Amino acid sequence: MKPAVLKKTAQVTVLMLIISVLVPVLAFAASGFKNLNFDSNGTVTGTVYSDVYSVNATVYAFDPSGNRIQVSDATYVDYDVTSNVYNYNFTVTGGTYDYVRLQGPFGTSVDGKTTITDSVYQTVYRNKGSIPGGGSTCCGGGGGGIWGSEIINVNSDGSVDADQLKNSFKNHDKVTLKLSGDIALIPAKALVDYVTDSKKVLSIVNDHGAYIIPLNVLKLQDLASKLSVTTDELKLKVTIAKANDTTKDGVEKAAKALGGTVASNTVDFDIVGLGKDQQTAALDLGNNYISRILPLSKAVDSSKATGVLYNPTTGKLSFVPAVFTSTDGKNEATLKRNGSSIYAVIELDKTFSDINGHWAESYIKLLANKLVVDGVTDTTFQPERNITRAEFAALVVRALGLDTNSGSSTFKDVAAGDWYASVVAAAANAKLVDGYEDGTFRPNATINREELAAMVVRALNYAGAKPDVSADKQTQLLAKFKDASKIVWAKNEIATAIDAGIIDGMTDDTLGARDTATRAQSATMLKRLLSKASFINN
Repeated sequence: MKPAVLKKTAQVTVLMLIISVLVPVLAFAASGFKNLNFDSNGTVTGTVYSDVYSVNATVYAFDPSGNRIQVSDATYVDYDVTSNVYNYNFTVTGGTYDYVRLQGPFGTSVDGKTTITDSVYQTVYRNKGSIPGGGSTCCGGGGGGIWGSEIINVNSDGSVDADQLKNSFKNHDKVTLKLSGDIALIPAKALVDYVTDSKKVLSIVNDHGAYIIPLNVLKLQDLASKLSVTTDELKLKVTIAKANDTTKDGVEKAAKALGGTVASNTVDFDIVGLGKDQQTAALDLGNNYISRILPLSKAVDSSKATGVLYNPTTGKLSFVPAVFTSTDGKNEATLKRNGSSIYAVIELDKTFSDINGHWAESYIKLLANKLVVDGVTDTTFQPERNITRAEFAALVVRALGLDTNSGSSTFKDVAAGDWYASVVAAAANAKLVDGYEDGTFRPNATINREELAAMVVRALNYAGAKPDVSADKQTQLLAKFKDASKIVWAKNEIATAIDAGIIDGMTDDTLGARDTATRAQSATMLKRLLSKASFINN
């Protein structure tokens, strides 16, 4: 009997081998990601797993617009006998983005016949409390297209089908509207069910640039009320349009006056609510910074380039938070702001005769190129000069790219005609500054390091980048400084600023909280604020 049984077994084995040769094998594997980390330096690490052992496992990384930015090899680690999966470790570079999308694993078995067919998507967010939307790249094409998304083509009249858009968001976290023209007319009723979902993101792209809009920043009911319509009747009119020649010439003239050159097209990015009879109302984004993408005409030095807003009334340019990327020969800027306007990118190479060799030289030059700080004269900065409360309020307002054209302050010592009236009003409206009990702001008083730290931490909070510091952590952070008891009222703010890397001690064990602050110290804190908020390249 044994020979017969062995003969039968051999025959079955041969038959199975023949079938395995003739029939392609697809393994419907259990795949996924775990132990993901996106650190502040832009590195993503983690483990991807599958029930197929692969000799060439890889992971794809996509930016927030869906463009593939890297293909990374995944290294085999071990076999998990409990879950029956193979584990592979990988590392990818996430750059300056607030989040990236991973897909994997891809690969084939040792014999080359078995393919991993159920690769999965996973979003991983940078280790800071920001919303999705920053650091995206534009505008279709190159590197793999849109991830986990449906692309809806929009005709030149801008019309978008409400049912199609709503169904797309039902099935995808991200939907991209690819425009043939300059506008999109988006029915609010297609979005209203998803405005509480922080994962839902709408991208609008054309040849001039792109908008990246997290749906949870849209106050559709408030916008409808402004226009006396229902959300079923409301539309969002989104415009991404190349500026006319007059505006373009104005930007070039303004850049030249600053000693700079223009490195992009000038583009009008605008979002308004559209009601009956073509009535419009501005979209209030609060302190939510959304990204718009500008293609660049060339690669730029991020320390000399800046995003700018153009004011046609004054003919002036002002700073807009922006990060710059160059991938596969595609150069782009991601501009972040909580309002609509006309945007461009310029390059400057500014310096001052009295900062050569100064410890804050690089910070001062960087922020001068960003239009955040000015010299006392065209050629001098006076880095060791004290700075007033009004002067620093102006710098923080510039660093956040706030609108200074609306509102007025209630401080009784700030007159409407004072040079700082508009910036103090903007800072007060954004809750960046407080006055004194007697109702004054004391704009010309020199600011101390305690006040400086408090204002910067409030700016971090406005930008959504403020770390939480508990009472225990506050005690721990301040314990090393022997003069911590001299902090009058801002212990938590100073501890938070230390935790965020905004301030250092004057020495290893002294803070100097009540010392007057200098222009150099102010520039240094502002640079660190902008880096922490991902408002500039690190």
